Amino acid sequence: MKLKITILLALTVLLNCSCSDFLDLEPKNKVTADRLFSDPKGVQAYMANLYYQLPIEDFTFDQDKGFNYNYNGAQNFGINPSVYTDEAVSSEYWMFIGWDINMYQWWNGGYKLNRDVNVLEAAIPTLDITDVEKKSLIGECAFIKAYNYFALVRRYGGVPLVKELQEYEGDVEILKVPRSTEKESWDYVLELFDKAIENLPQSWSDNQRRATVWAAYAYKSRAALHAASIAKYWNEYPFSGEAVDKGYVGGMTADDANRYYEACIKASEALMNDSPYSLHKPNPANPEEAARNYQEIFEDPSTAPEEVIFAKGYAQPGAERGHSTDFWNNPNQTANGASYPGRTNPTLDLADLYENYDNPGHSAPIVTTEDGDLSDVSGYNPARKYLHFDNPMDIFKGKDARLFGTLIVPSSQWKNTTIIIQGGMIKPDGSYVTETEDSYTMPNGKKYYTFGASVRSEYSGFENHPNMTRTGFLRKKFLNEKSDVAPRFFESTTSYIDIRYAEILLNYAEAVVESNYSANGAQTRAAEAINALRKRAGHTKDIPLTLDNVLRERRVELAFENRRHWDLMRRREYQKEFNGRERLALMPVIDLRGEKPQYIFVRKLISRDGMKFFEPKAYYVWIPGTETTGITQNPLY
Repeated sequence: MKLKITILLALTVLLNCSCSDFLDLEPKNKVTADRLFSDPKGVQAYMANLYYQLPIEDFTFDQDKGFNYNYNGAQNFGINPSVYTDEAVSSEYWMFIGWDINMYQWWNGGYKLNRDVNVLEAAIPTLDITDVEKKSLIGECAFIKAYNYFALVRRYGGVPLVKELQEYEGDVEILKVPRSTEKESWDYVLELFDKAIENLPQSWSDNQRRATVWAAYAYKSRAALHAASIAKYWNEYPFSGEAVDKGYVGGMTADDANRYYEACIKASEALMNDSPYSLHKPNPANPEEAARNYQEIFEDPSTAPEEVIFAKGYAQPGAERGHSTDFWNNPNQTANGASYPGRTNPTLDLADLYENYDNPGHSAPIVTTEDGDLSDVSGYNPARKYLHFDNPMDIFKGKDARLFGTLIVPSSQWKNTTIIIQGGMIKPDGSYVTETEDSYTMPNGKKYYTFGASVRSEYSGFENHPNMTRTGFLRKKFLNEKSDVAPRFFESTTSYIDIRYAEILLNYAEAVVESNYSANGAQTRAAEAINALRKRAGHTKDIPLTLDNVLRERRVELAFENRRHWDLMRRREYQKEFNGRERLALMPVIDLRGEKPQYIFVRKLISRDGMKFFEPKAYYVWIPGTETTGITQNPLY
């Protein structure tokens, strides 16, 4: 092959292996394909680079700047996809989905990765390796292409399908591939996953983090569910124009939806019936144990190999090999010297979803007043009778264990520290102070403060400072509680779980209930699937299989795993959920009027957040370069 392959020399560091023998050429940043692929280490390095390019929305993903993003060491400034949904807000920034046409872009990166895979695919027949090794390489290439095209299609709808390596021979027009329809594009994604399933091994030696047949089934489950939802709900927001007329966006039928739902069901069943995967610690002794078990999955995914199907690891702290999740998201009190903690603030909207154990199958919004009215979110009202608590933790008694495995709530313990989150004070004379620094000294000499402590380092909420939560909650999932992470960028090494067995059960249940599929006892199995998740969370009573139950379970089980954005997209619910919506906070307030100080809670709008409107054009991302490629642009751009 005369083709030149550009290889980043930094890859040798990234891979932590010696590749100097095949990269020791002039110029230093290029190597011929013949030379590269003639050495097993060259193939290994090339494949590792393909995995590195996978569009995984992990800790280093930036919605505006892309994947594996690093800007002057800051990575994504603590912004993650949850802040564009009802799961969380950023303590510092106020942007929302659709504000920038560059958000969620992957066109150029996607077609670069596709070409890189096509290069290796074209070379496989010539490689001096065994047929078994060639088969595995074919499977890995199909897997990476499928993952990549899944990322493209869910962003752009129908896309050009460049299935083989293209060579430039003087006429650029021959290289132009038109858009396929959205239906054809989804079919191609599933076809690629099928090819991966046919060729990938069930496991790799030495537990290498490479795609397996089970990973291919898992992502086929996810992709097929996404395709089915688009086919069923695409017209919930009726687009018009050339892209619609030609089927590049939407245009699918109920039959298409059911076909995709069945593909999701079959892929999920393959994992449920035959794979080595299962739920991590599915039978806790009590809710406290359930919360610890759930937390440890994300704190150290290596402790849950039976559940984690595909994860992205980080080599070691520093040198841009790690990530900065702990740096950005620890509470202010446990920042360990980090300059920018507390950036992800979970909403009351999310906390309200979690059930109480004594009323299974129903969300239990957090009640703060004697009348139980949840509608008044205007702030403290002295005319209302608030419930009083000796300890802020008391308001969360009886809540689903996943709440405590996902969120840091006021006065909970984190790193052997009581996390103080408080935003107001009612003085003995009834005067009310909120989100403003103040203090009051009681007759016994004890002093109380608006924010719960006298100095900033001793509290974690509601002061007008980006290190403080402005919702009453902080994110726990994926943070490291057991050890202090150095207060620098790139010091976290917690693996990012991209897909796990719990999602497969949820995909299966949703596909079954949406399509009313009943073969092979699917309705019963789907109910068992969601109740298995609930049992793992400490529930003892089963709930029936309904769409509402499945979707609620999905939200609480997968919170902060970057699924909510895509669930709103595929089900076409964004414009319904965010049409002037204002997200909510839960603010603890110390009340000094009684015989002893107690806490009340105020349900309120999040300060400095404002109304949020989803721009429906964001259902399909803007396609760059249409002026020169002649590709039809997506609607509303």
